[in-house]
Amino acid sequence: MDDFFAARSQMALSLGFHIIYACIGMVMPFFMAVSHFRWLRTHDVVYQNLTKAWSKGVAIFFATGAVSGTMLSFELGLLWPQFMEHAGPIFGMPFSLEGTAFFIEAIALGFFLYGWNRFNPWFHWFTGVVVGISGLASGILVVAANSWMNSPAGFDYVNGQYLNIDPMAAMFNRAWLSQSIHMTIAAFAATGFAVAGVHALMLLRGKNVVFHQRAFAIAAAFGAVAAILQPLSGDFSAKDVAKRQPAKLAAMEALFQTEKPAALVLGGVPDEKNQRVDYAIKVPGMLSFLAHGNFQQEVQGLDRIPRADRPPVLVPHFAFQIMVGLGTFLMAVSALYFFALWRKKAWLRSKWLLRLFVAAIPLGFIAVEAGWTVTEVGRQPWIIYGVMRTRDAVTPMPGIQYSFYVFTAVYLVLSFLVIFLLSRQIQMVPKLYDRPDRPLQPVLA
Repeated sequence: MDDFFAARSQMALSLGFHIIYACIGMVMPFFMAVSHFRWLRTHDVVYQNLTKAWSKGVAIFFATGAVSGTMLSFELGLLWPQFMEHAGPIFGMPFSLEGTAFFIEAIALGFFLYGWNRFNPWFHWFTGVVVGISGLASGILVVAANSWMNSPAGFDYVNGQYLNIDPMAAMFNRAWLSQSIHMTIAAFAATGFAVAGVHALMLLRGKNVVFHQRAFAIAAAFGAVAAILQPLSGDFSAKDVAKRQPAKLAAMEALFQTEKPAALVLGGVPDEKNQRVDYAIKVPGMLSFLAHGNFQQEVQGLDRIPRADRPPVLVPHFAFQIMVGLGTFLMAVSALYFFALWRKKAWLRSKWLLRLFVAAIPLGFIAVEAGWTVTEVGRQPWIIYGVMRTRDAVTPMPGIQYSFYVFTAVYLVLSFLVIFLLSRQIQMVPKLYDRPDRPLQPVLA
């Protein structure tokens, strides 16, 4: 393994690990706030205990996300010093604001966890809402920094120098809005389905039915709404990418030749050597419509991109197909769920619907990982699109593969630790019942 590949692999591992915990940390506080609100309004002790159970999960994911995020920040300087030297002063503002949001989130979470029976009940609830808002802001600010890499702004690049730096223009670049919306909705969909699926599994096992029914209803509502909205944000993102990064769109769709009109490619295996896609289903004119809102519009292919500037095709294409396929499945499950709420309430107690949610537990996060793969691999060979190549930014320090091995081991340990803590937390819930069909008794903080 050469150092360049090791550096990219380590960064991919770190981002792939951190994004899961970041998504959960952004979203679960809102589940917690809803159940807490219902406890305050109804004084139903099931909601109180659900809030406390979820707050412990939020604390676990917050701690894990803090560790992985800190490691990620060190890796930027360790692996990509040339990038940080030039880019740091330009897009440092969203990172500094993200640090502020992180500290607010940490303080608010401390207030919430230790504020039971100590604060005014509504102020205590408000601290939980602040946890969610600050976590969401933190995620959006990080995405703003990443979007700058896809759409550089806020500086003039003259003779290899970065001049006239404007941090605000860098933060609010042309890509930040579409990426932020798409990532935020994806986080709600993935986390909503994962949490709902866990509670659906407990319902299938007949354990603590009242508790898990309430939890399932809250999580499924968030996840289903997000999954139905996601195609709209995806369309917004696709049109934005078509304007700013035509090479990425061509790689996503395995569009080797410029077409007018351009067909949408479903599935298929790209053959980069022969510049074609095998075993694909093509929908005439649909890519033109999705990219430009016109069935007859020309879509630029890789043939118009200099060979040295072309991204790889196989990985972005497969990742894009996975993301869209899983998103479509989650949207279909969401439609069934809302139809059940509207006309077929008996379905809500059916095993087949619960099994669909159980099957969907990992799918939202797989789609998130696939989406980030499209974003990062589709930008290659650039680390700053059109300005700095990834190979030029990597550290000259040798032995990066050993760093990759160490970080991999750390992330594996963290993963096992989180799984252990969460499984223990889930197993503790039944101990709060006298019988599975009886409501929870109050639990002290």
